[in-house]
Amino acid sequence: MATPDFIRDLRNSIGRQLLWLPGVSAVVFDDRGRVLLGKRADTGGWSVIGGIPEPGEQPAETAVREVYEETAVRVVPEGVVLVEAMPPTRYPNGDVCQFMDVTLRCRAVGGEAKVNDDESLEVGWFAVDALPELDEYALTRIKRALEAGPTWFHGMGEELGGQQTQG
Repeated sequence: MATPDFIRDLRNSIGRQLLWLPGVSAVVFDDRGRVLLGKRADTGGWSVIGGIPEPGEQPAETAVREVYEETAVRVVPEGVVLVEAMPPTRYPNGDVCQFMDVTLRCRAVGGEAKVNDDESLEVGWFAVDALPELDEYALTRIKRALEAGPTWFHGMGEELGGQQTQG
């Protein structure tokens, strides 16, 4: 994921210390039930599409923007799949970030999947029973997006299945 200018500006002030950031992931399905994945330029691995919101940008807006920027696919967000604080990550340049990820299930409504920026090496649609090798991050998000039910919250306890409902 490319580093937004506002984060570069923050880094000029705080150096490499831990930076707490929002993140948005989009699990995108087409009308055939396939999931849209991108092969990331930074890691070389396949994953769901995601990114960092611009200041003041809502998570649904971020999902729509990021999916289009990276894949040229137009989407409509349908619901929140999960909310999870990720462990801190140290990047090769020494920067440390920790993300609060909001994952949204999205439906494709237009466009043709293609590499649309420099963040992806490949993009494509995959049947959920024929996914390429994925890390736990992507697999968890796809699994949760396929489940019916309330939003999944990490750490809410096994007695709730990791879920909490409003009420």
